Amino acid sequence: MTDERSVVERLTLEEKASLVSGAGFWATAEVARAGVPATVLTDGPHGVRMQRAGSDHLGLADSMPATSFPTAAALGSSWDEGLLREVGEALAVEARALGVDVLLGPGVNMKRSPLCGRNFEYFAEDPLLAGVMAAGWVAGLQSRGVGASVKHFAANNQETDRMRVSAEVDERTLREIYLPAFEHVVREARPATIMCSYNRINGVYASQNPWLLTTLLREEWGFDGYVVSDWGAVHDPVAALRSGLDLEMPGTGGRSAATIVEAVRAGELSEDILDTAVARLLDTHDRVRLPREGEAPAPDFDAHHALARRVAAECAVLLKNDGALLPLDPDAGGRIAVLGEFARTPRYQGAGSSQINPTRVDDALTAIRAVTSREVTFAPGFRLDGTADEALLAQAVEAARGAAVVLVFLGEPSEAESEGFDRDDLDLPAVQLRMIEAVFEVNPSIAVVLSNGGVVLTGPLTARAAALLEMWLPGQAGGSATADLLFGHAAPAGRLAETVPHRLSDTPAHVNWPGSAGQVLYGERLYIGYRWYDRTEGDVAFPFGFGLSYTTFAYSELSVHVPDPTRPEARVEVTVTNTGAREGAEVVQVYVSDPVSDVDRPVRELRGFRKVRLTPGESARVAIELDARAFSYWSARHGQWVAEPGEYGVHVGPSSRDLPLEQRIHLDLAMPPTPLTADSTLAEWLAHTRGQEIIQEIFATSAGSSFITDPASQPLVAQIPLATLLSMGASPTGQLPPSIDDLVRKANS
Repeated sequence: MTDERSVVERLTLEEKASLVSGAGFWATAEVARAGVPATVLTDGPHGVRMQRAGSDHLGLADSMPATSFPTAAALGSSWDEGLLREVGEALAVEARALGVDVLLGPGVNMKRSPLCGRNFEYFAEDPLLAGVMAAGWVAGLQSRGVGASVKHFAANNQETDRMRVSAEVDERTLREIYLPAFEHVVREARPATIMCSYNRINGVYASQNPWLLTTLLREEWGFDGYVVSDWGAVHDPVAALRSGLDLEMPGTGGRSAATIVEAVRAGELSEDILDTAVARLLDTHDRVRLPREGEAPAPDFDAHHALARRVAAECAVLLKNDGALLPLDPDAGGRIAVLGEFARTPRYQGAGSSQINPTRVDDALTAIRAVTSREVTFAPGFRLDGTADEALLAQAVEAARGAAVVLVFLGEPSEAESEGFDRDDLDLPAVQLRMIEAVFEVNPSIAVVLSNGGVVLTGPLTARAAALLEMWLPGQAGGSATADLLFGHAAPAGRLAETVPHRLSDTPAHVNWPGSAGQVLYGERLYIGYRWYDRTEGDVAFPFGFGLSYTTFAYSELSVHVPDPTRPEARVEVTVTNTGAREGAEVVQVYVSDPVSDVDRPVRELRGFRKVRLTPGESARVAIELDARAFSYWSARHGQWVAEPGEYGVHVGPSSRDLPLEQRIHLDLAMPPTPLTADSTLAEWLAHTRGQEIIQEIFATSAGSSFITDPASQPLVAQIPLATLLSMGASPTGQLPPSIDDLVRKANS
């Protein structure tokens, strides 16, 4: 950062303060005399949302045309890091053409509850899957010279009261569930920026949390970009800067800069801290600097639309296909009835800051008619506003009567899920459920196509439909992708990145959602998603990782090789064979269990995966590496990741609930010494090598020390903290109890 430091030295205090606060809504300040240009940041997890000049100050009403790719809910279901890299590269090309330096995305927050209104912007309920998908997206974007802004850091898992709610969550839960996706992206993809969230974490705003922004992010993970605030997340610009925030957005009309200047002059803020933040900004912007608009080549929107179509098909999850109803023969006899307003008025993206002005939009009805020679009739069946319409319902029933197959398009209306608010339930609108019940009475040959950002309850659908295809929010080419899948021009290749429950009351955060009095308790701790359902042995509608194909696969010859049992590392190899008659993709999933542990652990956890595409009869040997983290948990007692010695299970299969192959391995690991405290129990002192010596020394001459060796008394006193025992006079006769602080220092020295 030598060059950046030299630039910083030439800047005045006022100029430096101006650089750490936005100059407007979407750009940073410039200092022309020092050669510091403005930098443009804009929204866009699944498209570039560049505000037109002169539109509303939030930029929500109008933006430049851009490709609307499938949202993260769909992309996470692809389980394909390479595919996400392609999307990132395409986004970068469009961003470059619009003069955008930093694209605000991706979102990697965990899907703690399916009610979160912004779940369509997040990848998964599992941190490994979310982290790998995000790393691919970031790597693709930044390979073409556009910076990513990974968000929202951290524990931002609801929209209700999101600006101020305090997520009350213990460190182990943070470390194992809510932080690993961010950590993976930082370590593997070196993102330009991290965006801090609005909320508080255990009472401290994320924007001014030094443990989060400095100790963890920079000192532990090695993050070398800059931290930008979510828009309006800064409450105290001086405290934020001191804690590790580098850029406040949007601009505050100079108020924050003036506050920072005043704090430096009053000796309340070290100018070195300001200099460091400015140097980080300059260094990062130099790394991802773009040509201005007009200097970058125009995007090939047709090619990007074709990519969006392919991606949407790769992300779709086939949940049911009784009797191999799908794929349909495009040239067979028999009429096809297409029902549901979504077939001609597609729901393809979410609402809020990620809403894209698409370059074009494909609807499924037009696409279906284009790929089949069969007669296709259409009836909307229901109103999108949820108002009952008996005439529309009657038309749908008549259209279904006598049809060879009925394609029913259902989903969540746009006003049901968005940034800014959470959902109240997981039900589809009543008018849609009534339609499918009425249609089923006249024709049971039904395939349902779903469009939704968050999971919905599927019980009413699986009870009526022979096939169920989850398209999520598939982007502007979702209509054509749907037709490709329905007629077999593409094969469903997605797998669920979140569990589909039977009932809202089954979900892990249900009783703690969304909190009250400014706090939300993460009482379920580690147990979100499949971790909760496995621990509680709860039945689910569709498990995490599940998805059907138009072919079948078999697993065989599992091998788990441990090169050195004293190191927590292993190589998993398994043979996967396409046993069906069509080409298809399978997602090989590896889960690890630790059946005997000093702490409670999930039944099993996803620790590796690989997507493989096979032709009929083809086999592939799939290898997946497991590193130390695959076997570790965060130990609050040790303040570090710990992998215990003993037996582990390695489970392989196509979903979290379908793991046909298992192999047990044994690791001869050395546990780190457990530091003793005043609250450590007698049993913990006796289990500690130095602690045991100290106990024996201080009680060697005590007439009442038989409890140390007496098996009958040990269970009574073993769980009593040593400090308590000493305070009760359990020390050598005639001596004052030794200082517990002295004993602790002696034991841990």
